[in-house]
Amino acid sequence: MNNNKLIEVSDLFDSLHQTPKYSDSGYPMVRVADVSAGNLQLETCLTVSLSDYHKYTAKHIPTYGDIVISRVGTYGVFAYVNTKRKFCLGQNTAILSPRINSKYLYYCLNSPGIKKQIDVAVVGSTQKTISLKNIKSLIIPRFGELIEARIADYLSLLDDKIENNKRINENLAEQIHILCNAWLNDYIPFGGKCPDDWALTQLSSIAKFISGYSYKGKELQESSVAMATIKNFDRHGGFKLDGYKEILPSSKLKPEHHVAMFDTLVAHTDLTQNAEVIGNAEPVLSFSGYDDIIFSMDVVKVLPNNPEISKFLIAAILQTQQFKGHCLGYVNGTTVLHLSKKALPEYSLMLPKDYSALKPLDEAVSSMYQQMALNIDENVQLAKLRDSLLPRLMSGELDISALDL
Repeated sequence: MNNNKLIEVSDLFDSLHQTPKYSDSGYPMVRVADVSAGNLQLETCLTVSLSDYHKYTAKHIPTYGDIVISRVGTYGVFAYVNTKRKFCLGQNTAILSPRINSKYLYYCLNSPGIKKQIDVAVVGSTQKTISLKNIKSLIIPRFGELIEARIADYLSLLDDKIENNKRINENLAEQIHILCNAWLNDYIPFGGKCPDDWALTQLSSIAKFISGYSYKGKELQESSVAMATIKNFDRHGGFKLDGYKEILPSSKLKPEHHVAMFDTLVAHTDLTQNAEVIGNAEPVLSFSGYDDIIFSMDVVKVLPNNPEISKFLIAAILQTQQFKGHCLGYVNGTTVLHLSKKALPEYSLMLPKDYSALKPLDEAVSSMYQQMALNIDENVQLAKLRDSLLPRLMSGELDISALDL
């Protein structure tokens, strides 16, 4: 079944032939960069005025249950609209307004069979593009409304659990931030005053810094070893597991280039001109199924060098706004931004002379980071289950009635 079950309604933007005028406030305009698998990043979208919003939604106002697709560059990425918040579409995106079960259609579009159709249909060498005509012509498998609803419900249960774990982790990350701020900036456990036995302490006195592996392009090939790069650092914050690059490293790889769970990585290079990634610190909370993880020369590993300070506390200290702000003062470069090697060792903060005084804080953040890792691991397993079931359900190989809802 083809376009008689899909309505393409987003060609208005391209027909206007003009660059939108962004405003400091207003309505989000979703561009390709704001479309990630399953989600729209509305909180970090550029915004347009009310008049422009009306202009770009003249043909269709995006509604709950619609599906957004990226058309150019990173093409064929679908996001389900699960919000009633108003937004409009930017260039190189399109929206599908389903006439069938919207969640079923969303899962269809993410199945290997549809992905193959899209890959065959794209045109262009420099900028790969999927046309509106070809989007409308995608062949969608049909099983009847009841079966399609059961397939959508079952897969949604898995995705709902994944989203719930993500929300829990976002809450835990916020708790870590609040707790660190209360201890290291507001001194709440000490009556709101910095204790007399605390002193300005350089990061280099409690941590060591290890530069990453310098690899060659030919080493990037299918492997059970993956490399963490700046692609793992989400520009909105957080660590992307799909940023790992599989690699067969050469004999030049050193033991210190390996990553262990809960090691903290800091981005030292940035391709975004707004310095959204550079100076971001992320603890490694999952190997995402790989046997081994190494890290590239665009990243620096930070490890504690004092037994009274854990990896977890180092991560919490480096994930503060104070550290990010400090790093921004050490950025150089134009097209590609680089973080000075002096940035990390010269970072200073107030700490007790006896580090054991930080034990309650250390234990608290340690527990929260470990819980975050367990949630991520569960999400990896749930995603594997979903992705293994998806093609079998869409091909009819697996009967949905054989699965417990």
